[in-house]
Amino acid sequence: MASRLREKLAEDQLLHVMAAHSPLSAKLVEEAGFDGVWASGFELAALYGLPDLSFVSMTQHLDMVRAMSGSTHLPIVADIDTGYGNAINVTHVIAEYERAGAAAVVIEDKTFPKVSSLATTGRQQELLRIEEFQGKIAAALASRRDPNFVVIARTEALIAGLGEAEAVKRAAAYESAGADMILIHSKQKTPDEVESFVRAWSGAAPIVIVPTAYPEMNEMRISAFGKIRMVIYGNHAIRATVAAMKDVFARIRRDGGILTVDKDIVSVEEIFRLQGMDRVKITEKRFLR
Repeated sequence: MASRLREKLAEDQLLHVMAAHSPLSAKLVEEAGFDGVWASGFELAALYGLPDLSFVSMTQHLDMVRAMSGSTHLPIVADIDTGYGNAINVTHVIAEYERAGAAAVVIEDKTFPKVSSLATTGRQQELLRIEEFQGKIAAALASRRDPNFVVIARTEALIAGLGEAEAVKRAAAYESAGADMILIHSKQKTPDEVESFVRAWSGAAPIVIVPTAYPEMNEMRISAFGKIRMVIYGNHAIRATVAAMKDVFARIRRDGGILTVDKDIVSVEEIFRLQGMDRVKITEKRFLR
């Protein structure tokens, strides 16, 4: 999968990577025609009903990545937050995620425990020293067995309110440490801040963006820059899931039954298809005596 992702990145096109939080949602990402799956820490935390504050353990996230890699043929980009510790921890983390089937990881330059980038908790978004995060990147690169495995460095300088100059400085330092790509994140409601960063970026490393807060940043607008190679839709799977469930649950309670909603949701047969029940039937005929 790492080789497949590298091949996609070598092509002159923007890669669209959609968030998932389960093998089922990963299958739907593939069927919708996306280029990759974002193994979202935010979505998994939400699935457990927990805040995105490093409450979900590496084991929990790693198990989900492993399960998703068995259900999709798409490259998985794993959201490993701050790397679950310092550079020493990162050497272990990279080996585990590579073994679990991930094609890439995104590691961010915040301190542990992290605070969700888009959260308004009042807590300050604290960043590591540049040199310390460079060490984490170097550790990640040294630990990968497959040289095609992609290490994406994510700077939260704009999230922390440190400004464009600091963001560019950090991105350049992370590229010099060997990062394959640079993810720039912003919680501004317009894309102006990110677009300004992209214009200021003179490095060779391609840029990754997550336009959750500024949804008008569409494919045409992104492609015009020529420097952005990947767009991650970071939490839309879990948000769509919650919206659909809330609607259906409310209608069932309102109507006193399932009659009116039944026609608006997928059939049991469609769930069987996604579960691979057709393969079960074939196996039954072949082996059950």
